[in-house]
Amino acid sequence: MESRGDNGRRGFVFQVTNEINGIGLGLRYDLATELLERRPKGVSWVEIHPENYLGRGGRYAEILDLAREDWPVVTHGLSTCFGALEPLDEDYANDLRGLLNDLEVPWHSEHLCIGAVNTHFFHDLLPLPFTDEAVATSAQRICEMRDALDVPIALENVSYYAPQAANGLDEADFVLEVLERADAKLLLDVNNIYVNARNFGFDPEAYIDKIPIDRVVQIHVAGHLVRDDGIRIDTHGEPVPNDVYRLLEYALRKVGPVPVLLERDNNVPALEELLAEIDQLWSIYEGATGEKRAS
Repeated sequence: MESRGDNGRRGFVFQVTNEINGIGLGLRYDLATELLERRPKGVSWVEIHPENYLGRGGRYAEILDLAREDWPVVTHGLSTCFGALEPLDEDYANDLRGLLNDLEVPWHSEHLCIGAVNTHFFHDLLPLPFTDEAVATSAQRICEMRDALDVPIALENVSYYAPQAANGLDEADFVLEVLERADAKLLLDVNNIYVNARNFGFDPEAYIDKIPIDRVVQIHVAGHLVRDDGIRIDTHGEPVPNDVYRLLEYALRKVGPVPVLLERDNNVPALEELLAEIDQLWSIYEGATGEKRAS
């Protein structure tokens, strides 16, 4: 049955569950055609960046409609980062709410960082200082977004490459303070934790041990670049390394069977290579949680 959401985007109502579990894959444009043709069983759900779909018809709308025939969808934003000093733009929030309602998402996530100042977008995810002031600002932005969108909001921990001031919070405590003050959910990015831990010399498992498991609704896993000087850069452009797989297993044993997304946004390989990583993720997921993939 055809329908039309509040944002005017052509859509369909499908008999597909919106329960998100198991292993998901980002519905990226470069992968979409082959992914939709093959519809591999190992992919249980898909994640989109809503900025790619708001106000767009044509092939983007078609991709989303076709994906929804088989997969529930989760949204992960890029442009309304929680460290922004400016309040959430009302026009954008109204458009986004229409899309989220259309997709019936269980939550919407964004990054605990800054992405713009006034109208100047950096096209990057820049870290916040781990201070009480940044906690207060981020919590306020999260509450504004939750009120505007009327869905649960999850923040994602990000990677960073410059040392923090010695008198600030450590990263895990900063994330926890924002979670508590905003009463938010957490999208736990284990690759970002691992990258930061190796770059700044802390224990990534101790970080995960601090996380209240009831806050975690989703996990991201990805690969990263190791420079010649040993610095690790979160690129989403390399295969997932073994140490990140091990950290994922550790996290899953702590938090239980929350959905896991394989992120690959750059140097996107053939779908067959990504499906091999999906199989590896399922093996870890099943072993850590006892949950089995659908046959």
